[in-house]
Amino acid sequence: MAKSIRILLAIAAWYDYEIWQMDVKTAFLNGFVEEDIFMGSAGGFHCCWRKQKVCHLQRSIYGLKQASRSWNTRFDEVIRGDIKAWLSTQFSMKDMGEASYILGIKIYRDRSRRLLGLTQSSYIEKVLKRFKMEHSKRGLLPMRHGIKLSKKQSPKTDEELKRMSDIPYASAVGSIQYAVQCTRPDVAYALSVTSRYQACAGKAHWDAVKSILKYLKRTKDMFLIYGGGELILEGYSDASFQSDDDDAKSQSGFVFKLNGGVVAWKSSKQDTTADSTTEAEYIAASEAAKEAVWMKKLHPRVGCGT
Repeated sequence: MAKSIRILLAIAAWYDYEIWQMDVKTAFLNGFVEEDIFMGSAGGFHCCWRKQKVCHLQRSIYGLKQASRSWNTRFDEVIRGDIKAWLSTQFSMKDMGEASYILGIKIYRDRSRRLLGLTQSSYIEKVLKRFKMEHSKRGLLPMRHGIKLSKKQSPKTDEELKRMSDIPYASAVGSIQYAVQCTRPDVAYALSVTSRYQACAGKAHWDAVKSILKYLKRTKDMFLIYGGGELILEGYSDASFQSDDDDAKSQSGFVFKLNGGVVAWKSSKQDTTADSTTEAEYIAASEAAKEAVWMKKLHPRVGCGT
């Protein structure tokens, strides 16, 4: 979802489109079901026939596995009209005005220059406070140059295991992951490495996570900026070679730009062990190509050719 939002905002900055936000109340209850679905009556609903009969669903409800698709189908049916007015006649809507926040991401605009910026400074501040890192030193890099993490650095003794059991390692990694997913491609590699040790984290692994948090503290006010570029998708891929000390697997990475800003990125360990640098590069390029195919299908739907 965050990727699609970034693409839409990059295009909006290019064309200087208005960006408005609306919220559908109890959205999943507006979808229609295509199948015959029956259910028992809800608890607390008393009726003389309750034990003999069941309810026949006329609308989608929360908890149905097809609830999300039913809502998307219904939304597509009504979105072709006068958007705001038509949606308000179809659903109970709240007009939230010009978009300034979405999914905790702050949106800044300079319409005179057709620039749009995204930042998660408030979210990062909350994360730093949650893990008591708001007063820490500011890090220069998300991961120190030359650092090597492996399972060999996992706890060996009961004392080390007990000490690490009190460390919120997985929670910190998850909090960083949301920032990486939305606005921080610069931390993607460091997160990819540290996230491998959530089940066996040791002190060295935790120190690496704290280095990411220190770096985020220094750079919390950084923006993803869209504007000043071409509305042409540019993609790049790269790979390391057998860089993982545990299984000698390589690391893949790719990034895609649109209208001067990054809209998609990924850094991850490859699933198979490459036997050469060429093979590692091909694996990385293949992952990037899959992303490009998806984005190519998306762009015509939002009015942007590739």
